[in-house]
Amino acid sequence: MKPVLILTAGFGEGHNAAARNLRDALRTAHPEARVEMEDVFATAYGPLNAIATRAYLQLINKAPDLWSVIFQWLHETAAMPQHIGVLGRAARVLSRILVEVQPGVIISTYPGNNLLLDYIFRDRPERPVQVTVVTDSITINAVWHSGHSDWFLVPNDATAEVMRAQGVDPAKIRVTGFPTPGIFSELGQPKAPPEPGEKWKVLFMVNSGKTIAVETARLLAAIEGIALTVTVGRDDELMTRIRTATRTAASEVRFFGWTDQMPHLLAESHIVVTKAGGATVQEALAAQTPLIVSQVVPGQ
Repeated sequence: MKPVLILTAGFGEGHNAAARNLRDALRTAHPEARVEMEDVFATAYGPLNAIATRAYLQLINKAPDLWSVIFQWLHETAAMPQHIGVLGRAARVLSRILVEVQPGVIISTYPGNNLLLDYIFRDRPERPVQVTVVTDSITINAVWHSGHSDWFLVPNDATAEVMRAQGVDPAKIRVTGFPTPGIFSELGQPKAPPEPGEKWKVLFMVNSGKTIAVETARLLAAIEGIALTVTVGRDDELMTRIRTATRTAASEVRFFGWTDQMPHLLAESHIVVTKAGGATVQEALAAQTPLIVSQVVPGQ
């Protein structure tokens, strides 16, 4: 098996989650193969990329109407493909990776990578097979298919129909579902509600909607008969504020900062409360855990 290069980007956790899960699945299925995962924007721009990803999260959280306008502009304009050359440093980083890995297949979970590949291969007659894993669902920005791709792997039939209506060759579209952690394939029967006397296990995942996180956690913790788990990522200050707000809670509360146990937490919970992000929704479906949406972002 030829090497596989998976390209992602940190603009939303869905791209990284899909890339990680796909990498792990390929390494498990083909332990002899070389499977590499790269974020060329992070490598090329370092601190500047970190600022850009934080700005993106601030934008969708604090100015969703503005993000909706930008999202629609990106959908309707051809500016990104025409001006992708301004990301010359990222193109050089990706070119070096291509020379070093020599992939037979390139899988992208972020649409900007396909535009970089178009720029790199613009004067070359041959290029590796390119596969795009579409991490959004139903609301699909045209940026996803504005660059070359041999295949588009989409999470559901509704997304496939939207992309066909946008002019994507139906022969290139495959409905595969979203790449999720392997633990979900080990689940058996559909999840049952708690037994009499057992508490409901509720998972509150704080993502970008931090402005409402403390009050949401306080209200959830005030409900009797639940065992609440709150995850806040790497935000220690927010963790402290939520701990303070839930100190006199009626329910028992446990806290996690950043954790690699999220698939296990999803699988063990009866209900999850969180933002309607692409990866989270798909993983909740795979975990058979009902999801209550606490925040909706335009385009997701």
